[in-house]
Amino acid sequence: MKARVDENIKSVRFSTEIDERLAILSRKLGRTKRMLVIQMVDYFYKSKKDPADLNDEVLKKELSSGVNRILSFIRKQESDLLVPIYSMSSELITLTKLLGSISKVIAEGQLKGNESNNENLKQIKTLDNHLKQLLTKVGEKETLKSHFGKILEHYITQRETLGWSVSAVKNEELAKQVRNALDKL
Repeated sequence: MKARVDENIKSVRFSTEIDERLAILSRKLGRTKRMLVIQMVDYFYKSKKDPADLNDEVLKKELSSGVNRILSFIRKQESDLLVPIYSMSSELITLTKLLGSISKVIAEGQLKGNESNNENLKQIKTLDNHLKQLLTKVGEKETLKSHFGKILEHYITQRETLGWSVSAVKNEELAKQVRNALDKL
């Protein structure tokens, strides 16, 4: 059987007061003193902090530089994005107001156009009615001419059959004049 070799061959000496504080701290954290010392060494080794620096100046410097980087980023974003957006929004507000007034003028123009279209439509309907009446009258006039022409022709033929003693030339001349007068109606 081999003898067990203890890896823990190093030791650290400190006062009883420090041992008491280490015991209180280890109970509070729920670790053994040895584990707590190992973890403290790892912490200071990895964080590169100085245990003698109780105010933690390195951490303060790190935080300060981080805050400064964040503030410079915000300032850059403000100058690159927010200021142009703000100026564009004021221009957009002005443009929106202008478009509102233009659309109001257009709407008023459309109302006036609609009113004039309605008036034109009324006039066209009135003109259409007058044209229909005129066509009716023209048709009636042609019908009257036709009827009057038939009556005249009947009169002329009846007059000739009655044998009034008037020369044929005068009869023809009279018939021609009456026909011309009828056409002029």
